[in-house]
Amino acid sequence: MHQSTRHYFETRLALACDPMTTAARLASSRLHADYVVYENGGTWSYAGGALAEITLDRTGARLHRPRGEEVHLPWDGHPLQQVQTLLDTVDTAHWRAYGWAAFELSYAKDGDTAHIGDQRLLHLVVPHTEIRIDAGQAHLRCADQAGLTAALAVLTARHTEPRPVPEAVDVRRAGADAYRRAVGAAVDAINDTRLQKVIFSRVVPVETDVDFVGTYLAGRRGNNPARSFLLNLGGIEATGFSPEIVVQVAPDGRVVSQPLAGTRALTGDHTEDQRLRTELLADPKEIYEHAISVKIACDELHGVCRPGTVDVEEFMAVKERGTVQHLASRVGGHLAPGLRAWDAFQAVFPAVTASGVPKDAAYDSIRSNESETRGLYSGAVLTVDHDGAMDAALVLRSVYRQHGRTWLRAGAGIVGHSRPERELEETCEKLGSVGRYLVPAPAPETHPHPDPHPDPDPAAPASADPAAAAGAGAVTAGARP
Repeated sequence: MHQSTRHYFETRLALACDPMTTAARLASSRLHADYVVYENGGTWSYAGGALAEITLDRTGARLHRPRGEEVHLPWDGHPLQQVQTLLDTVDTAHWRAYGWAAFELSYAKDGDTAHIGDQRLLHLVVPHTEIRIDAGQAHLRCADQAGLTAALAVLTARHTEPRPVPEAVDVRRAGADAYRRAVGAAVDAINDTRLQKVIFSRVVPVETDVDFVGTYLAGRRGNNPARSFLLNLGGIEATGFSPEIVVQVAPDGRVVSQPLAGTRALTGDHTEDQRLRTELLADPKEIYEHAISVKIACDELHGVCRPGTVDVEEFMAVKERGTVQHLASRVGGHLAPGLRAWDAFQAVFPAVTASGVPKDAAYDSIRSNESETRGLYSGAVLTVDHDGAMDAALVLRSVYRQHGRTWLRAGAGIVGHSRPERELEETCEKLGSVGRYLVPAPAPETHPHPDPHPDPDPAAPASADPAAAAGAGAVTAGARP
């Protein structure tokens, strides 16, 4: 049955506040239980609620609409094609979808469900309310006039922005011994030619309750990421400062991937940072790790791009990302005729810089040596547009909360020359990009029950009229005190 096209109610508003703070204010406003904030190239977007919701798990892909409408495509071995099929049915004009993909999608994207459980692999929403903030202006799009009015009320309300004080967590001890052992096992596998490179990660529990919006503000001020995000979607909360994109696809089919591999600390001391930069650019281990990552990125894009269009646009630049500096390259190409953004995503996901070389062998090693599934860690937060554009950020340098548990996670690339102690230190350097900016959640307000028979205030003057005394401070219901 053909559905008529829906249109957003739209308006624009000049803003005095900076876009990051405005986006964070929307996230904390409770306008919507589920939301995504995504920063891309100086533009912040807030996506709240859902006009359409697409999820993917081992049973297949589902499209949910308001009023309980649902379309289910049972698993057929081509899950990302199913996602594209469902997005093609979205009946909202000029839609953009926001969401995330779990690392474990990498095991299943070619049809194999042997290594995934019942977890959700992908979650996208076409939002009920979308606000894009750029250059002092907000562009609001809402499914109804009431939503537009509510969003405007948040944006125009007087608000004093707090400057919460972060508390750093100890990122050195959790899982350190197990991590050293895993690195040693990986080096043995590499020397036995079963692998060329693998990324192992470790989990750092966070025992305190974290304010995710406050952490986003503090962490974004202290980082200079390629992308940043803040989300509460499908039972997962996360905020992070992504050092690189997995893939970017333009409406005309231009594709870019950005492998970062090779790391040294960024200390804030100019002389020391320059020494570490020089060391990074001359270290054979780091250069090898980076070069094979670039080679794989090129090979993957060759599989989906027109012949002769794939090239290395930038090679081994140094990018500063929070508490670390990385070797960085850009690989680009142009999609072959008939292919779309999801074909590019399938070709490069997961990022080689978060998995390994070759990828299938790296997956086996990751499953065997890491303490738990990855979920959102080293997956992607992404936007997908009606015109074929896509922007997918690698989820690293992040804090996560699910099922009442909060944690950090970071890894390092392991090759034949890796040393366990140095790889452990690299995870600490990366964890500092978020671990030093965790803002504690405010204590819940307490409202003690009043004493039904309070003692009289000895400093208060006696009143000859008890009724008048009782009513002196009374406020009529509905009146302003």
